[in-house]
This record gives sequence, C-alpha cells and structure tokens, in this order.
Amino acid sequence: MSAWLDTLTSWLGSNPEWLGLAIFLIALLECLALVGIVLPGVLLLFSVALLAGSGVLSLWQTLLLAYAGGLCGDALSYALGRRFQNSITRLPILRSHPQWLVHAEAYFRRYGVASLLVGRFIGPLRPMLPLVAGMLNMPLVRFIAVTLVAAAGWAVAYLLPGWATGAALRLPMAQGFWTEAAVLLVALAVILLLTIQASLTEKRRASLIAGGLSLLLLLGMMLGWPHLDALDQGLLALVQEQRHPELDKWIVALTRLGDFRTQLIAAVVLGILLLAARQWRHLLFASSTLLLTALANATLKNSFARARPDILSDPLTSFSFPSGHSSASFAFFLVLGVLAGRGQSARLRLAWLVVASLPALAIALSRVYLGVHWPSDIIAGALLASAVCGLSLSFWQRQGTLPPLPARLWWLVLPACLAVLGGMATWQLSAALLRYSY
Repeated sequence: MSAWLDTLTSWLGSNPEWLGLAIFLIALLECLALVGIVLPGVLLLFSVALLAGSGVLSLWQTLLLAYAGGLCGDALSYALGRRFQNSITRLPILRSHPQWLVHAEAYFRRYGVASLLVGRFIGPLRPMLPLVAGMLNMPLVRFIAVTLVAAAGWAVAYLLPGWATGAALRLPMAQGFWTEAAVLLVALAVILLLTIQASLTEKRRASLIAGGLSLLLLLGMMLGWPHLDALDQGLLALVQEQRHPELDKWIVALTRLGDFRTQLIAAVVLGILLLAARQWRHLLFASSTLLLTALANATLKNSFARARPDILSDPLTSFSFPSGHSSASFAFFLVLGVLAGRGQSARLRLAWLVVASLPALAIALSRVYLGVHWPSDIIAGALLASAVCGLSLSFWQRQGTLPPLPARLWWLVLPACLAVLGGMATWQLSAALLRYSY
C-alpha cells in the first residue's frame, strides 16, 4: 500500500492538472457502497489534499471537488439500493461479509435521518448507509436534503487538515512555527486519544477525563500563549490568503451565529423545551455548561486583555483571548451532541460529538478568516467549552448516567434549535447582502 500510494502521489505531483479529478474520484469512491469499505480513503484524501495545499488548488476548490465527489458517491449508492432492493445481498462480497449490510440496516432503522449525519463519520457505515436508505425506500427529497448537509461537514473534516498542512509547508513560516504547531497538535492528539480510549472502554469517568485534560491544556495555553506568536502569525497569514470578497458576506453571516444574542436565544429555547418536558437533570447539565462557559470566558478575556489582530480597519475594542464566539458555539453544540448520544453505544456517542463540533468549528474558523481572532484564541475557546462540558457532565452523572431524552422530545429539540440558528443566519445574511449591495 505504501509503495502504491507513493507512486500515485509522485505521479500527481508531476501532473498537477489531474489533481482535481483525483480528489473528485477518491471522494466518490470513498462514499460509494462496498468500495468505500475496502478503500483506504482517509489516507488517500489526506495525501491529495496535501498536494492541493502546496499551491495547486485553493482551499475552496479542494473542498468543492471533494464535496461533489462525496455527493455523487452517495447518489450512486442510493440508486443501487433503490434499483436492486434486497437482491443486492447476492453480491459475492456481501455473501462473504453479510455483517456490513446487517449493521448498517439496523443502525438506519434505529436512527433514521440522523444515521446519515452521524454515520458519515463512522468508517464502515459511511458507504453503506446511502445504499440502505435506497433499499428501504427513503424518500429521495429527504435523502438529498440530509446528504447535502452531511457531505459538506465530511468534506471539511477530511480535506481541511491535509490542505492546511500542505499550505503551511509551502509558505515561509517564521522560526518556531513548526515547533509550536507540533507541541499543540501532540497535546490535542493525546486528549483525543485518551478520551476515545476511555469512552470505547466504557470507563465511568470518561467525561471527567475529557474535561480534565481539556482544562489542563487550556491552563498550559494560558501560561504559554505569548510563546505561540509564530504559530498565530503563520496560521493567520495562511487563512487570510484564502480571503475573497465574494465570500466575506457569507462568512460574516456565519460568524454572527456565535454572537451573544444568537447563542442566548438558542440556549433559552433549549432550556424552555427541557423545562416543559421536566427533564431536570438534562436542563441542569445544559444550563450549567452554557452559563459557566460564558462566565469563565468573560473572566479570562478581561484577565488576559490580549489585543486582537490588526487586520480590521476598525478593530474591535473587546479583548481576544479566549474567543467568546468559539467557546459559546462549542459549548452549545457539544451540549446538543451529548444529549443526542445518551443511551447509545460509545462509538455513536463519539460520532455525535464529532458531528456537533463541525458547525462550532465553522463559526470559530470564521473569526480567524475575518481577522478578529488569533488561531490560539479559538483553540482556547474550544478547550474552555470542552472542559466545562466534560466536567459538568461528570458532575451531573456522579449518581447515575444521564438517561436518553425521549425520542419525541429530541425530535422537537433539534429542529427548534436549528430553526433558531437558521432563522438568525438567514436574517444576518439578508442584512449582509443588502449592505454589500450598496
């Protein structure tokens, strides 16, 4: 595999005009039923994204090609399931591995639409769920609507790290950049690996471990953020290189989702629904996480009084570290992810948290794109929210696991919260478009 991958990347490096097609095809095959299970798509996508980031393709071109490929793979899988129905089990590969289809079908029957969102980030399930959706005659319009959202998050999660690495290797970074990046990445990787290991082994204190490790790294950043200057300057320059006037108005609308007013409205809606349903422990967990995150962020921001980047012609007067937009959005979406994963297996709980983190990550990155926060600000904000969420969950589960929400309530909570955020995004985008038109 290593020799084959080296040959492919070497050929694409010598023939960069084929790189866009390679990204599209690899993404398609990674999401295609059966093929995606045996194809080392994650490694391939990282490799081609690395090449794209070296100056061949812009970030937006890379993400769009992967997005289009993923959508086509999903569409083909759905069409195969719809066309062949149960006769697809006669395929030789499924006769040898019937568990692939059995597990995907059981998961789809249990979680329905949500399975297409969460299963996108579970390797063996990703290429099988669209096939099962077609086999079970999921309405086409509903399938398309869910896939459009799921494929977008998948493209960002799987292509952005490789592209950013390639771009960082291309740019002349300041001395110390790679050392600072390595230290921070290793620390984040250790937190993720220990959290995943604790969750998969069903350790009772998994949430305490996740929250405690996040808090420990946050404390490290609080002590060492003056030594992250090369990393901040380098990443900010990398992001600013991707700015485009046509994108600015969309990014402004996105970043407004992390505004205090927007987050407050969404939190109030969530609290009212939990209160009306008398889900006291869930309400206490959600409210304590959101409130403590907001208070801690305000305290830290005023204590450090770090100046924002000077990219804006009219810089904001408030301080920068940690990012309030990052901490608020991560806290809110992590709470939703925790509530969604109650009563499910460890793998599905982790997948829900990954899905929940994607919109929060988009809001956080929008702050760096607009030049109003340093990269370390949004990382610190995410760590603050993760620490508070993990510790709060551990506290409210000290006498027993937080039970799952009733299915009817969850399918009221999720649309209501998304409707609030969607409504605010539409309003902000309309205002931005009107402003830019003048």
